[in-house]
Amino acid sequence: MKTLLVIIDGLGDDAIPELCGKAPFDYARHDNIDKLIKIGATGFVSICDDDFMPESLGCILRLLGVDQKDFPRNRAYLELLAHDRDISEYEMVLRCNLVSIDNAGRIVSFNAQGLTPTEMEEASLIADAFRTNIEFLHLSHYRNLLIMDKKQDLLENCLINPPHESLGANAYDLLADLKNNSLLIKNFIDETEKSLERFNRNGIRYLFYPWGISERKEMPTFTKLHGKKSGVICATEIVKGIARAMHMEQPYIDGGTADIDTDIAGKAKRTIELLNKVDFVLTHFNGADEAAHRYDYMGKADFISRIDREFFGQIVTEITEPTRVLLCGDHVTSSISGKHSRGKVPVVACYLNKDSMTNHSINTYRDINKFLFEGR
Repeated sequence: MKTLLVIIDGLGDDAIPELCGKAPFDYARHDNIDKLIKIGATGFVSICDDDFMPESLGCILRLLGVDQKDFPRNRAYLELLAHDRDISEYEMVLRCNLVSIDNAGRIVSFNAQGLTPTEMEEASLIADAFRTNIEFLHLSHYRNLLIMDKKQDLLENCLINPPHESLGANAYDLLADLKNNSLLIKNFIDETEKSLERFNRNGIRYLFYPWGISERKEMPTFTKLHGKKSGVICATEIVKGIARAMHMEQPYIDGGTADIDTDIAGKAKRTIELLNKVDFVLTHFNGADEAAHRYDYMGKADFISRIDREFFGQIVTEITEPTRVLLCGDHVTSSISGKHSRGKVPVVACYLNKDSMTNHSINTYRDINKFLFEGR
């Protein structure tokens, strides 16, 4: 039987007063998902439990049945793989956001709010000119990576708060330990900040914020874990990196983005095409998470409604062979705080074109893994 796992990143949320006290998923219209609920099982599950931080890397790997001992240290290495790059065992890689700060140094946004995409590209050229034993790799918009020689003490002892979890905190305080332990990174941050002054406006300044130190990590392939051919439909660097690390097929998605403007119908078409070639497909949508980080609860609800209409509308009507389908989030992203949390996310599991589920319940992530990989 074919298997389709659909992850809506950051699907869980808080009850929103402006949405009649409902979370965005409950407020959204989802007629096609309701059809799946009628023939399947539903639940609310914490994917990370108390085992690791509520973020996409660990949660998605857990949903794919990867043991926690095989998780990479942070996600920068996988984001590097997503761009067809690799590093040696003697190097390390850091994520590096372009953040907005106020005149007191407090983080206003983790995504360079206030700059146009063109200005973000110009800012990346400034950082790229800093070539003293550090390589700057621009990914997209505010997302970047830093590659440098490995410092084991930084890897093991230097914890930097993620910028998206640190709104309102002082960026200089958060980066102090990192700067004190790496003169190279200190010089990069300080020198690029001076060059970024050209973008200062309305009491807002900009800073490159390195975090999430990572190193090279071999991971088990999906085929080795589950004995199945697999593929991924996605546009987000972390999921692309997971796909490459686990040797999962990854077709190009025209019009695919990591936000609410992605081509949802196009993803549905490519999902169905890929299901005809492989045994297991993961389709990932990132826009709900991005909307919640922007406190845009209505945008998040509308995006979920569009996924129901444009994606599941095709899945329900155009898949004709028996298929195991599971829809869930990876973690909670609050549209009130703009942050991730360990709360529970909605889960829907069913069989298409086969008898309705009668003996399944979805109460833990282990139930999800059992349904996806041990089902009939």
